[in-house]
Amino acid sequence: MEDHATPAAALSHGLAGYLRAVADSVGVPPEATSFEISDTATAYLGLARRWTDRPDQDLMLVWSEGHGWALAVETDPTAAAEVIAYLDSDDVVPKPSTVAEFVTDVLSGGPPVMTQPEFPVTSQRHQLAERLKRYA
Repeated sequence: MEDHATPAAALSHGLAGYLRAVADSVGVPPEATSFEISDTATAYLGLARRWTDRPDQDLMLVWSEGHGWALAVETDPTAAAEVIAYLDSDDVVPKPSTVAEFVTDVLSGGPPVMTQPEFPVTSQRHQLAERLKRYA
């Protein structure tokens, strides 16, 4: 495993690897993913699957270090996405297979969790980088 010189580089490499692992589990190609590290770390996966309740709207899977994973629909390009379910987890970095099961359960008609999880966002980026390093 490569040793990254700065916490920011380590976080970026770890999050990129984690996003690839989740995308593989969910069946999303790499070009339908993105992430950003600013005041918070966030990630996006565009899903090709549709939700039967809104078959004409795009689905996305979004992650943030403060709230974990959420499944959402894009209602309008200029408006915020509408969350249809949150992954009920006590881990901000759950296993990719757990995220894939979440998506399958919600899209199969399972009861959505609508309580937004809260994870402490820390200025100590090395802590999140440490959690993600196995994916780097």
